[in-house]
Amino acid sequence: MLRCRDTAPERATGPGGTVTGGVGETLPGVRVSVVRTHGELAVVAVWGEIDLNTADTLRSVLHEVDAAGHHQVVVDFSGVSFCDATGLGALVAAHNRAGEHGGALRLAGLRPAQRRLLHISGLHRVLALHDNVTDAVAQVRSAATKAFP
Repeated sequence: MLRCRDTAPERATGPGGTVTGGVGETLPGVRVSVVRTHGELAVVAVWGEIDLNTADTLRSVLHEVDAAGHHQVVVDFSGVSFCDATGLGALVAAHNRAGEHGGALRLAGLRPAQRRLLHISGLHRVLALHDNVTDAVAQVRSAATKAFP
């Protein structure tokens, strides 16, 4: 998906604010925060837009979460207004990394357009999709209970 931007007025994109680009240009930013961890579980919240300019921020945080031993990762997408193929690539890479340790990446709080993109791309077969973080965390806990009764 290609999206062009002309010089745009600065606008807030949620808690992440904005990232200033070149002269007279403001690019929407992204904010990624680990909001909760417990054992192998980590909940990561994302706000803003994930694209070529910001996907490395998401990729970096998800890599740090995995390196810290949190291989069951729930990514809260409820604050994400846009995600392009670069962002999807960062999510798939994190999912694959977690899978190397018996974990998985789950997405929660997706907007309808984001769900549609995941279905069109076939990634809904790879990444578990949940309506909200509570449901995703419950699935992680349920799977852990079945594995270790």
